[in-house]
Amino acid sequence: MARASLVPASLRYLDQVARSGSIQKAAKELNVAASAIDRQILLLEQDLDVELFERLPRGMRLTAAGDALVTLSRRWRADERRVASEIKQLQGVDQGHVRLVAMDSHANGFLPHFIERLAREQPRISLEVEVASPDDALSALLAGSADVAAIFNLMPRRDIHVHWSAELPFGCVVAPDHALAKAASVSLQEVVAHPIALQSKALMIRRYLDARYGWLFADPHKALVTNSLQLVKQLARGGSYVAFTSELDAAPEITAGSLVFLPVRDKGAEPQTVSVAIDAKRPLSRIGRIVIDMLTDEIMSSLGHARAAGQHAHIE
Repeated sequence: MARASLVPASLRYLDQVARSGSIQKAAKELNVAASAIDRQILLLEQDLDVELFERLPRGMRLTAAGDALVTLSRRWRADERRVASEIKQLQGVDQGHVRLVAMDSHANGFLPHFIERLAREQPRISLEVEVASPDDALSALLAGSADVAAIFNLMPRRDIHVHWSAELPFGCVVAPDHALAKAASVSLQEVVAHPIALQSKALMIRRYLDARYGWLFADPHKALVTNSLQLVKQLARGGSYVAFTSELDAAPEITAGSLVFLPVRDKGAEPQTVSVAIDAKRPLSRIGRIVIDMLTDEIMSSLGHARAAGQHAHIE
């Protein structure tokens, strides 16, 4: 039998309407009458003397007051789940639920290995994984809708605790038979002599390149632009293209030998970072500690395998 929530139904309904965009859709998701949801929201608005939603022809949109209340609701629900997990732990049971937010590039890298290992070694821990941009991952941590984040280029903040972090040298990948493949490092001038598979501005690496090396894009005919990291890597594997990405993003291909990572040696080529972080204001549960330690171990292992393969390729 499902445990009843300690969070008031009105706040749970409010949250679901915000997620679904309409009372009718929220009613289907919750299996609750739409009239009951509407009544609870109207009562909240009367009690607070403020509108929580803009009623639009095609749905409901949160007002600033509604957004603040939804944030409170999600924090309460996160705290409720954490306390329930801690009670289980006091009973000697490693059982609980952890919400992880990670980058899209992780989905074809260390994430599947991490998920399989967690299921194998800790079958009573359930995991929820959301893929997001770095900005949205940070927002999810601060809003309490995520417990742990694996995130790129996280800037120091007092309200975020970084459990682990590693530098990712700025570089590019090429196929083993590419003209640049045997080099220990490359300059950007050497790279732009070849076709480039470039990630769109929606992705972090492109924003990094735009900010520091905008001249790379002076000739639009020299680069193919896409928002798909998988397509970028596939084009690089084809042998003609150079692709800017990190060792972690291309770790499976580097480890398998289908791509070679080349660090860029230009002065001022700053490394990116990957971090595993939590909200500094919320205590980490024992279950959270198990997950965060295993996640860190999997990222370190993925990087370690890629770097070992890269050293072996250059020795040959």
